[in-house]
Amino acid sequence: QVQLVESGGGLVQAGGSLRLSCAASGRTFSTSPMGWFRQPSGKEREFVAVISRSGGMIYYADSVKGRFTISRDNAKNTVSLQMNSLKPEDTAVYYCAADDDRWRRVGDSVSRAYGDYDYWGQGTQVTVSS
Repeated sequence: QVQLVESGGGLVQAGGSLRLSCAASGRTFSTSPMGWFRQPSGKEREFVAVISRSGGMIYYADSVKGRFTISRDNAKNTVSLQMNSLKPEDTAVYYCAADDDRWRRVGDSVSRAYGDYDYWGQGTQVTVSS
């Protein structure tokens, strides 16, 4: 089992920045691929950024590429999402997630599909005003 707790959301003006953090506890965090996903109000959950267990493989959604940066600190059991140049369309509840798939853990790969993630945080609201 992995427990995930997000923090760092809030209200920011367009063009501003926020840093989301996710603290993990439970089983060995350092072996799990991790991801950030978001769900705008009334819409489906969508992929934002994912990172493999070593950090060697990272993917971003096209909509956030060049503005968001995902990182992890396996010694501190945290994964972060630095969000710059925020836009009103970034407004959503942001979720941290962990993937328990044995092959992706062993192979140091990562999935962009939210259905592949087994553990989820409670979410943190990000609101970007225009």
